[in-house]
Amino acid sequence: MLSFLFRGLTADPHRGTALFDAVTAKAREPHWYVEGTVPDTLDGRFAVLTTITALVLARLEQAGERGSGASVALTERFIEVMESEHRELGLGDPTLGKTVRKLVGSLARRTELWRLAVEGQREWNEAARNSLYKEGVSTDGLLHSAEALKTFWSKVQGASVVALEEGRLQ
Repeated sequence: MLSFLFRGLTADPHRGTALFDAVTAKAREPHWYVEGTVPDTLDGRFAVLTTITALVLARLEQAGERGSGASVALTERFIEVMESEHRELGLGDPTLGKTVRKLVGSLARRTELWRLAVEGQREWNEAARNSLYKEGVSTDGLLHSAEALKTFWSKVQGASVVALEEGRLQ
């Protein structure tokens, strides 16, 4: 009834779905948690998801106006999923908004971190440490994750915006 007040920023609410699904699949790959030693917890999985999402957002920013629409769609889908997942975890309306804002803020901080890293203004391994790990990490785990992120970045950087929107990250 009041949907005209709450229209999304994108004309097509499903626009970011394929890309978000591909990012999620990438974040679920076991190597992050085994060789990369990211804790296989809600926080660890969120760290991997937001790190990969941040790298994709950094790439989309490089594409100018065309990338901007895809970036908005991906961010909107991220927010929708975070809200839905936290409702399933039992969060209700009084705290849900605050929690989702915190999660989106975490994504924004990681996006800025990776924006600096891909521009060469931040050391890659340190960006990986800050983005993926809350506490100490083994050298081997950090090196694995940093290399995996570099490989992922190379693939994403070489992909067109259309390919990314279609969820083709490889």
